[in-house]
Amino acid sequence: MAELRWHPLLRTWVIISSIRQDRPHLEVDTRCPFCPGSGKVPDDYEIYAYPNDFPSLSPDPPEPDIPGDELIPVRPAYGRCEVTLYSPEHDVTLPELPLDHVARLVDHWEQRYRELGAMPGVDYVFIFENRGRAVGVTMLHPHGQIYAYPYVPLRLQVEMASAAEHRERTGRCLICDLVAHEKTDGSRMVYERDGISIFVPPFAEYPYQVYVIPDRHLGSLSDMDPGERLALAAAIRKITGAYDSLFGVPFPYMMCMHQDPTDGGEYPWWHYHIEFYTPQRAPDKLKFNASS
Repeated sequence: MAELRWHPLLRTWVIISSIRQDRPHLEVDTRCPFCPGSGKVPDDYEIYAYPNDFPSLSPDPPEPDIPGDELIPVRPAYGRCEVTLYSPEHDVTLPELPLDHVARLVDHWEQRYRELGAMPGVDYVFIFENRGRAVGVTMLHPHGQIYAYPYVPLRLQVEMASAAEHRERTGRCLICDLVAHEKTDGSRMVYERDGISIFVPPFAEYPYQVYVIPDRHLGSLSDMDPGERLALAAAIRKITGAYDSLFGVPFPYMMCMHQDPTDGGEYPWWHYHIEFYTPQRAPDKLKFNASS
């Protein structure tokens, strides 16, 4: 089963995918398919991307299992899901990779954003990383994912609607105003270098959540010049390394890139940024989302 079903209360599509239940969960990584020599990946690679073995979205999706109706429409789960292997080294972490390697990773993300966004019917390219068992990661080899959605995910819809309203009301960019606000306050700033700012938002939903934002107003990775992408790579290395040093253990997080949709629209009021969600609140304690 793989299909999209409309959520009439939230007014968004929900992915229903039974194949995700078949994902492997390796308690001991003695058979890692992402390591060279496994037969699954090339024996010699730096960064490697391939279609997810258990995709919730597919370029050639099956017909839905249920017909759908006026209240709850159903449509095929069209799109694409990719895995990006950051390195052939099984135990290396993102901040341990050389800066030039992370810069090539950022360039890879930019390339896939353009290429997947050019696919007919792809409205949003979502680049993300889930790290650590605490957030449900089943494979420990350093990797991230890219989903090419046939719609704009709900959280992005809400953020973009807020940014559009702010521009209409003030004539300014909401994210630019947020960066200026935090630089003026200063108490939550974590990093400020080469045109990239990192801070804990005053409305943080997690104890160590941060936003990573280019100071220059731009909508996507493709709007960055090579120097800006290098600066972004350095900032990502810095914050992920800071996370790992916080409690002296590998720090779980969810890294999400929020950039322009690829649905053919124009979004001059939108501002590219990365959000890190961090459930670890103490060395031996996690924050769990509860009812409200």
